[in-house]
Amino acid sequence: MTDMQLYHQLALLPESLKGEVKTFIEFLQHKEKQKKNIKKRKFGCAKGKIKILPGFDEPLEDFKDYM
Repeated sequence: MTDMQLYHQLALLPESLKGEVKTFIEFLQHKEKQKKNIKKRKFGCAKGKIKILPGFDEPLEDFKDYM
């Protein structure tokens, strides 16, 4: 849809709905601005923060009956 088509559709709306369209446009602009402020995660940024204990892959005693 082109800008002219959007403008034509907006011109056909009653004044009460034009205010809602304005509010929605402001919401979309705010949403887009928030997207730009999000930092990209870097690979390996959690390195060293998670520790896996020895025996992590060992079978659990609770499930011995099912093995």
